[in-house]
Amino acid sequence: MKIRRFLLSALTVLSCVASGYAQNIKDVEVKELTMELRDGYINVDMDLDMSNLRVKGTQVVVLTPCIINGNDSLMLKSIGIYGRNRRIFYQRNIDVKPTGGRDRDLAPSELDNIIEYKESVGFLQWMDGCRLTVLRTDYGCCDGADLVCSTDLVEKFPLDPYLPELIYIRPEHEMDKTREISGTAYIDFPVSRIDIDPEYRNNIMELSKIIGTIDSVKRDEDITIRSLSIKGFASPESPYSNNTYLAKGRTAALKTYVQGLYHFEDGFIKTSYEPEDWDGLEKYVMASDLTNKEKILEVIRSDREPDAKEWVIKSTWKNEYKYLLEHCYPALRRSDYRIEYTIRAYTDTLEIENIFRTAPQKLSLEEFYILAQSYDPGSEDFNELFETAVRMYPNDPVANLNAANSAIIKKDYRRALRYLDKAEGLPEAVYARGALEVYMEDNAAARPYLEQARKLGIRQAETTLSEISKNRMIYKMTNNKQ
Repeated sequence: MKIRRFLLSALTVLSCVASGYAQNIKDVEVKELTMELRDGYINVDMDLDMSNLRVKGTQVVVLTPCIINGNDSLMLKSIGIYGRNRRIFYQRNIDVKPTGGRDRDLAPSELDNIIEYKESVGFLQWMDGCRLTVLRTDYGCCDGADLVCSTDLVEKFPLDPYLPELIYIRPEHEMDKTREISGTAYIDFPVSRIDIDPEYRNNIMELSKIIGTIDSVKRDEDITIRSLSIKGFASPESPYSNNTYLAKGRTAALKTYVQGLYHFEDGFIKTSYEPEDWDGLEKYVMASDLTNKEKILEVIRSDREPDAKEWVIKSTWKNEYKYLLEHCYPALRRSDYRIEYTIRAYTDTLEIENIFRTAPQKLSLEEFYILAQSYDPGSEDFNELFETAVRMYPNDPVANLNAANSAIIKKDYRRALRYLDKAEGLPEAVYARGALEVYMEDNAAARPYLEQARKLGIRQAETTLSEISKNRMIYKMTNNKQ
C-alpha cells in the first residue's frame, strides 16, 4: 500500500521525541497506554483524546503505531481522520486511499470522544527491546503526504527484569587475629620405652611433621607464635596404669625433644595426655564392618573400668580383638599438637591484595571485605574474593552470606543455596533467599521471604516487594490531567 511504503522510508528521516514516553502526539493526547507481552503476543491498548485535533475538509490525518528495533519495524493498524471532502474523494478513488481495510476511519465529528485503540501482533525475536512509535502523516487535497511527527510512546519493551539489591555485610573487626594450626604425629617407641629415638622406624618423617608446622609459622614475619600444645595418647591394650606411664612419659619426651630444637621460654609448651584412647577406638569400630560390631560398641560405652572393658573384648571376641590390635591400635598411639599464633593486621589495600593472592589464610574476614570495596561489584575479582573468603571461613554466617550473594550474581543458584544454609540466623540471609527467588523469576516464592525480611527490619525488602508487584511484561502509562 502506498502509505506503508512512504512511512517505512520516512522512519529514517524524522524523529521528534527521544526520551521517556510522550503524552502527546501533535494535538492528540494519550490518556491511557498499556503495552503487554502475553502468551506470545504484544498487545497495545491506548485511549486517545483527539478533541484538540483540527482536520480541514480537504485534509486527512493518519496515526500509525509502529514497533521498531534497529532496522526492523512493523506497522500496526492505523487511525485515519478524514475531512468531509477527502472522505468523498476517497470513496470514489479507493485505490489511492491512505488507509486500508484493517485500519480505522473516523470523521471529524467523532473527535470529541475518547478513541480506544487496540491491536495485537505476534511477538518475534527481533522485537525484544523494541520501542513503540506513533507516526502522524497529513494528506492534502493534491494527495501529497507530509510526515508531521514521529513520536516514541515507549522507549524500550519489554522492560528489563527487576534485579533486587544484594546486601553484603561488613564482618566485625578482630582485635587480635588469633589462629591455630594442628596436626598428628605417630612416633614409634620400643616396647615399654619412653625415650625418643629419631632413627627408630619412621620417626624422622613423623618428627618432621611437627618441626615443619612450627617452622611454617615461626619464619613468617607477620606471625607471632603464642603457644604450642602437645597431647599424647596410648592404646587400650595392657594395664591402664602402664598406659598412663607410657602416655605421660612419651609426651614429656616429645616436649623435651622440641624444646631442645627451639629453646622456647618456660611454659611455652603445654602438655597433656590420655592413657587410653577409647573415643578413638569407638569411632573406628563404628565405621567398621566387624562381625560383632554392636556388642563391642556396647562394651566400649559401658561403665566398666578400662581394664575390664579390654578383658571382655579380648576374651569374648578374639578374632575381632586381634584385628583391632593390628589395624586400629597403632593409630591410637599418637601425639596431637596444636600451635596458637596471631597474625598482624593489614590496612593498606595494595598489601591486602598481595596477601590475598599469595596467602589468603592470613586475612581476616573484614580485610577480605575491605579489599572487595576496591573491585567492581559482580566483577570476576569481586566474586573470586568472596569465594576465597568462604573457603577460609567455611562455617562463618557472614562469609557464607556474602559468598551466596556473589553466587547469585553469577547465576550459580545451587551454590548460593548451599551458602545460605550456613548463613541461617541472619536477617540479611532471609532477604537473600527472597532475592534469589526473584533472580530465578519466581516472585511468588520470593514473597514470604521478603515479607519476613521486612518484619526483621531489612529496608531493601520493602523496595523489592514493591518492584516485583509490577508485571515487567506490561508497560503502563496514565495521564489524568484535565
